[in-house]
Amino acid sequence: MATRSSSRPSARAKAKPTFECSECGWQTVKWVGRCPECQSWGTVEEKGQAVARTTAASSLAAPAQVIADVDASQAEFRATSVGELDRVLGGGLVPGAVILMAGEPGVGKSTLLLQVAAAAAKIRPAEPVLYLTGEESASQVKKRAERIDAVADSLYLASETDLGQALGQIETVAPQLTIMDSVQTLSSAEVDGAAGGVTQIREVTASMIEAAKRRNMTTILVGHVTKDGSIAGPRMLEHLVDVVCQFEGDRHSRLRLLRAVKNRYGPTDDVGCFDLTEDGLESLADPSGLFVSALTERVPGTCITITLEGRRPLTAEVQALVAESQASQPRRAVSGLDSARVSMLLAVLQRRAKVATLMKSETYVATVGGVRITEPAADLSIALAVGSAALEKPLPNRFVAFGEVGLAGEVRQVPGLRQRLQEAQRLGFTHAIIPRAAGGEQRDVVPEGMRVKEVGSLQEAMSLVLGGE
Repeated sequence: MATRSSSRPSARAKAKPTFECSECGWQTVKWVGRCPECQSWGTVEEKGQAVARTTAASSLAAPAQVIADVDASQAEFRATSVGELDRVLGGGLVPGAVILMAGEPGVGKSTLLLQVAAAAAKIRPAEPVLYLTGEESASQVKKRAERIDAVADSLYLASETDLGQALGQIETVAPQLTIMDSVQTLSSAEVDGAAGGVTQIREVTASMIEAAKRRNMTTILVGHVTKDGSIAGPRMLEHLVDVVCQFEGDRHSRLRLLRAVKNRYGPTDDVGCFDLTEDGLESLADPSGLFVSALTERVPGTCITITLEGRRPLTAEVQALVAESQASQPRRAVSGLDSARVSMLLAVLQRRAKVATLMKSETYVATVGGVRITEPAADLSIALAVGSAALEKPLPNRFVAFGEVGLAGEVRQVPGLRQRLQEAQRLGFTHAIIPRAAGGEQRDVVPEGMRVKEVGSLQEAMSLVLGGE
């Protein structure tokens, strides 16, 4: 008896490869960013896809000019009356520039930019300022503006999350300055993807940049950050804008720092300091008082150092406390400093400077005012503070120290000696310990009236300040 053959296929038909690597010819059924065969990026393309070629335009909207005939006055800085922001930007806002400001939630980005918007509107009342918010309503922004005295007649508010509506607001108001808070909340109906996605951020940024350049309008975009502190979104976002600023600060501290990571119009090695108060952010031209305690008498375990934030010298105080412990593993607690660096300095103090009491004692090291010190130039002040606390001997009055400490106990050179010593003299310090130069004494960097000692090792520094000399 003949059996009937089934018309149903025994196996599902395999999908034909529709994507191919232009470098090695590897094929796949779906697109991938990196070819697994030759490890090349962006070479996987759809088979048979026609590549469009852009042809030259028949007429030019803006013909090229001789560089000598270009009017450079249109790109001059405009001061914002917010001194620390002008310092970081190099002099103020540049017409047509696009600035990206990023920072952690609650650090004060919106408060600072609302103050900048109000200040710009008050300086030039005839030129309006537009504040677009996608995270709050206009009434919520108005409440905060009243609290920080940031209300101006030519300051306009709009709550928009649609890119088309936001561009329409710009065309209607025709502002000199536009602030978008934030770029992750805007989305375009003509582009797929949710707000905050890579495709949407790329479209929003490109549209805002095009409007800024065409209208010669300064634009500030607020950006979110990821868990590790980097700017959220594609890296291309930072390449497209003219200036990238990072707003930093600890939630438990009043100090806020503004840094320029990228600046096409000015330096990137300067830092702006702000004091966060109930009335908003105040510029701090001299923030050194925030990082030094108000103690009038000498106490063991305190040492002053001068750190450099970019080109700006800042005074900071390191405090240490050493207490006896009955535990087999004494506790080590650090605040405002790198814990790994402090642990290394404790080991150097035990082995090289012969401070044996640290082995069986609890050690606490912290900075004053919530400032965070990361540069190695503070090593010597940290070691002297811990040594002073362990030996229960206070350091001299009006004394500062800075230098990098190595594992062999040597004190190494640090940059900016002249700036550090000049700042110390300006604040009334009269004694300092600095690293010994390889070629001899450094009298040319010592300000007049200061007593400066050069040391080559940590043990030599401790014998100078804790040995009675």
